[in-house]
Amino acid sequence: MSSILYRLRESFSDAPNAVARAREISRELADWTSCPTPRMEPVATAEQYAYALSAFDAARIHGNQAEPGVGPCLDELRRRTVVTFDNEEPNSSFAGYAILRPNLIDLWPLPEKLTLTLDSTSPFGDPYSEPDPDCTEEELDDMVSVLGLLSLNVDWDCGWRGLSESKDCGVQVCLNSIWTQQTTEPSVGEFGVWISLGNRIAWTTEGENWRRDCGLSLGGPQQGW
Repeated sequence: MSSILYRLRESFSDAPNAVARAREISRELADWTSCPTPRMEPVATAEQYAYALSAFDAARIHGNQAEPGVGPCLDELRRRTVVTFDNEEPNSSFAGYAILRPNLIDLWPLPEKLTLTLDSTSPFGDPYSEPDPDCTEEELDDMVSVLGLLSLNVDWDCGWRGLSESKDCGVQVCLNSIWTQQTTEPSVGEFGVWISLGNRIAWTTEGENWRRDCGLSLGGPQQGW
């Protein structure tokens, strides 16, 4: 079941401030909060790639050669000898690693179905980590400290004090991105905090009263995950 998100009507100058505010809200309004679950977004813009190039040596790359534009771009990466594959002879769907070099910036933006990500690169993860793993608050701070222009979304499940239903409730930050229709889009320099309520509670009188009395200035509802 998906959740309903309400954006906090506050502005944040940087990622650490947005994360600190999300934690503050959890401490003040929740009976319990889970470990953070970070999700690295793909390197989506030339600006983000330039930052990644300055801070990292390699990135994870995956896609499907049958998708529009992916095959020719992959051939060009091969020609420039910057890509290695998990399998020696990759099928249509492939995964591997790309060496980050300045002469790749002319390839941006990449084809829609070709993904370059640092989610398997320290401190965001490692080659053996599972997708969307929980992390400690200290590990999250390490991620934020090197985030730069990259996009990172973080969720904490919460049991909001005063609500009888905690399923799909929580707090979320979008760092260098913005929430749209059940997904995020890159927006470098934008940092948002979102309150999440489950569908079973969001539309009830109890949920409406909680939003009214929580002391937060919230935007209108948007569909979450």
